[in-house]
Amino acid sequence: MGYVFDFKDAGSYDAWLDQTKNKYCLDLEIKLLMGLLSPKKGQRILDIGCGTGISLEPLLGRGLNLTGIDPSPYMLDIASKRLGNKVELHRSTGEELPFDDNEFDKAFFFTSLEFTGRPAKAVEEACRVAKDTVIICVLNRYAPLNMIRRFKSFFVPGIYTHAHFFSIWELKQILFAILGNVPVKWKTTLQLPFACGQVASCIENNKIIQKSFFGTLIGMSIKPVPKFRTRLLMLKVKKPKAYNPATGWVTRMRP
Repeated sequence: MGYVFDFKDAGSYDAWLDQTKNKYCLDLEIKLLMGLLSPKKGQRILDIGCGTGISLEPLLGRGLNLTGIDPSPYMLDIASKRLGNKVELHRSTGEELPFDDNEFDKAFFFTSLEFTGRPAKAVEEACRVAKDTVIICVLNRYAPLNMIRRFKSFFVPGIYTHAHFFSIWELKQILFAILGNVPVKWKTTLQLPFACGQVASCIENNKIIQKSFFGTLIGMSIKPVPKFRTRLLMLKVKKPKAYNPATGWVTRMRP
């Protein structure tokens, strides 16, 4: 088990989101998540490390079967108030998901993998319970804002003190070790975390810019089960050999 958010963390997390600039950043992050997730009506979707329900809220009213899981009872209390009975919530860790194989169509992490004790095990569990797609959204180790966060965490204890920041290469290494060399799609957002407005938003939404290695948030989409394309093979069939009738004398008995 990794770091479990306490009562103070849960309250400060929502308070942090109330700030205008942070809302702008969250909107870009959620947009990246939704683009990779591409939810369709009727699908079963699992949010691993759902926290206060911020990442599940945009999925409400779309005809989806939503489930959230988190180890913190304080975060789940806030999520329950925010989401009501529209989402099924469970208390558990990402490393030990209490679900059957292929129980969901899609599963995702939204800035929660950073706080797990065994990230590779959590990803493996996500691949086990999701049959179509797993989305991983994590804080980028090499982003300028996250470098500042990491530096501050050495002197001022906070939630980032307990976070493990990932790189694109590290994520791929974990995924390939579990699934083999499967296709992976990735994007980043918040290239300009210290600016907001129309110009900054246009830059952030540019598809070429989103392939930067230095965006604050990495979004990665993977397929848990490798897909193979079949090819028809020509089979050679041998013709049966022709056998000549046996020769010999036949004696005909007369009455």
